[in-house]
Amino acid sequence: MNDARHLLITGASSGIGAEAARRLQTMGHRLTLLCRSEQAEAQTRLHLGPSPRILIADLADLEAVDRISRQLIDEADVIDTLVLNAGLQLAGTRAPQWSRQGIELTFAVNQLAHQRLLENLLPLLKRGHQPRAVITASDVHNPLSGGGRVGRPADLGSLDGLRSGTGFAMVDGGTFDADKAYKDSKLCNVLLGRELSRRLEAQGTPFPVLSWSPGLVIPRGPEGFFRTSRACNPLGMTLFALLARDVLRLTETPAQAGELLADLCVDNRWSDPGFHYFSNHLTRPGQHRFEAVDTSAEARDQAKATALWRLSSELMQTVMPGVQPSDPLEL
Repeated sequence: MNDARHLLITGASSGIGAEAARRLQTMGHRLTLLCRSEQAEAQTRLHLGPSPRILIADLADLEAVDRISRQLIDEADVIDTLVLNAGLQLAGTRAPQWSRQGIELTFAVNQLAHQRLLENLLPLLKRGHQPRAVITASDVHNPLSGGGRVGRPADLGSLDGLRSGTGFAMVDGGTFDADKAYKDSKLCNVLLGRELSRRLEAQGTPFPVLSWSPGLVIPRGPEGFFRTSRACNPLGMTLFALLARDVLRLTETPAQAGELLADLCVDNRWSDPGFHYFSNHLTRPGQHRFEAVDTSAEARDQAKATALWRLSSELMQTVMPGVQPSDPLEL
């Protein structure tokens, strides 16, 4: 039996995050959920009822991330598990969309906002009971995976876009490709976990940093992860979902993926300190196996992980001058 924990979770208004939050709440854990809007808050209440604490913070706005971070730090309510689960996928769009600070939206939400939360809230997490961080990535970060082989593969290059400052469409400096932007952001997520773990180890305060892939999850409703793709290509996405989910049985259910995420957040099986990557990968139609696996070669590049963290911090200081993270882990 695991002790009750306090978890802060992004991306809990639908899909995997909502299923994980429901399971964690049933297990008796205390939840603080970040929702992007009042509409998302209302949707979350429909799933979970009045018990979780819900705070509004649009991850597409770094000022909102800092504002909610300051509130949490002022309250000094320690966090036992920080769950960076929110994900934005804009496949089907032809032109980049931009965050409030002028950063390509996929990178801004999936990566930059989560690094900012880590930098800001790490003091609360370090003071938690057996702290851990959980980062939802994807096997599409790996060009050798099934999803990673479809379309242009994840590749951050020399981080030329990120090095150029605001206004870049792709982290590698290339032309915009919404599908590759998502794959790149998931590669960034894995590198984020790897660098966080290195910095914690260097400070002598290691704890579990768990990055994972839930597999291909296609909910039946109109909301959730594929909402943009459905809007851009409703017929194509309907046929893709029918084929992948119902005919070939290549997908995982939101409920099962949510159960895996919940277990990663609190179960003692995943309590070893250091960086770990887990994949819920397909073994045959209708059957998945959840296990520790190697990341892609690029996601094992520690020098790139360190550069990504540093350049991301510098970018955030450029777009928000004078605002310093509370614990930047500068090592």
